Amino acid sequence: MSLPRRLAFIDVESTGAHPVRDRITEIAILRVEDGVLVERWESLVDPGIPIPPLIQQVTGITNDMVAGAPGFEALADRVQGLLADCVFVAHNARFDFGFIKNAFDRIGRAFDARVLCTVKLSRALFPEHHRHGLDALIERHGLHCGARHRAMGDTEALWQFVQMAQAQFAPDVIARAAERAMKAPAQTPGLPEGLLEAIPDVPGVYLFHAEAEAPPPGRSDRPLFAARAVSLRARVREHFAASVRKGKDAELREQVRRVEWVETAGELDAILREAELVKRLRPPFNRVPESVDEAFALRLLDNRRRPPIYERVPIAGTDPAGWQGLHGVFRNRREAENLLRELALLYRLCPRRLGLESGTIGACSAFHAKRCAGVCARRESAAEHDARLLGGLASAGIKPWPWQGAIVVAERHAHSGREAYHAFDQWCHLGSVERREDLPSIDRTRRFDADIWRLLGRWFAVPANMAAVEPLVPGEPG
Repeated sequence: MSLPRRLAFIDVESTGAHPVRDRITEIAILRVEDGVLVERWESLVDPGIPIPPLIQQVTGITNDMVAGAPGFEALADRVQGLLADCVFVAHNARFDFGFIKNAFDRIGRAFDARVLCTVKLSRALFPEHHRHGLDALIERHGLHCGARHRAMGDTEALWQFVQMAQAQFAPDVIARAAERAMKAPAQTPGLPEGLLEAIPDVPGVYLFHAEAEAPPPGRSDRPLFAARAVSLRARVREHFAASVRKGKDAELREQVRRVEWVETAGELDAILREAELVKRLRPPFNRVPESVDEAFALRLLDNRRRPPIYERVPIAGTDPAGWQGLHGVFRNRREAENLLRELALLYRLCPRRLGLESGTIGACSAFHAKRCAGVCARRESAAEHDARLLGGLASAGIKPWPWQGAIVVAERHAHSGREAYHAFDQWCHLGSVERREDLPSIDRTRRFDADIWRLLGRWFAVPANMAAVEPLVPGEPG
């Protein structure tokens, strides 16, 4: 036989993609023995938790539909009987297997089976194609699916795919492909079955936790690590790759017992969420930035003969539109002094007048090294010196806001359908909403945040991102 004698084609629908946190809402099983369909079974399942609106839209399964359905415990005997002595066949099989295994675990029953993934089977048989999702298989091979994203419709499409493959390829080719498709991936110690396979291939942020279960509401749930990704699935899997064997990455991997993630509408959405999470939760494995609540700028003091010739002006939470004569954005004294040292070298400025060197009598050390024009030795006036300083500081200031008013950046992920609308003004993040019609509700008060300013500078440096900007209010200049 090119395939195992007993196969159980299975598909589950659920309240979400997380095999531990989410629950099954529908199960369909086709039991095939010696190439003959011997049993066909399906049932809605009461998940015991609400189905999110987005999932209801995708699957068509509503809270009302499952309200009177049996819970998984009532169906467990039937499910286990249909799967008994069979190879577990599903598309992205570890996802469905993880949901079934975790459902059995929750009622105190063990479950295990050999698994055949039809994604891997398709890749082995049709390596010339790049897409092997179920939609791609249905389109490419002309499969019939009575109800896409419903358990029985998807399961029947898989059975058709396997029948088509057996008719097209020799038994030995099918056997080799099936062997590859049944090869179990290396399991990650400490993580639930199917979790890595359940992570979607979409942008978002992810969090690694040391505790297997989330704490009760009201208690801290500080993660070990938080980050963003253009593809959650690919990035999280990199953390658990076999090549990660030493160093801080290996130490993190050994401690992870739970992975949480939040899908986003795009990269900017993920960047903003990551910045907020890291700042608020301060995960120990992250490189946590210094607090921007102490951010300040420099303002030169007129007609000062002795240092300090500038003052530090707090800018965190203020409106940049009201700044006058401010230069630079600094999170701490060290950053400001580093810039002043750099300007001293470039413009032959006096480190003593800049407050970088102590002393009041005689010329500074830089003057003796011919790196200071000599304000400290009365070779030039304080006005001449400070004019060069002002010229240097001009390049360190915040660039002018490129638009005449507040702007919005819209993001939409084609696969998930998620949308996000981010409003900005004068380098400040005014807020984000998931629906365009909610944009007028955004508070347009500007509050400066140094981290947001930096990430926006990098984001808008990409021409394609600049092209996506539109006025926050239609008709206003952008």
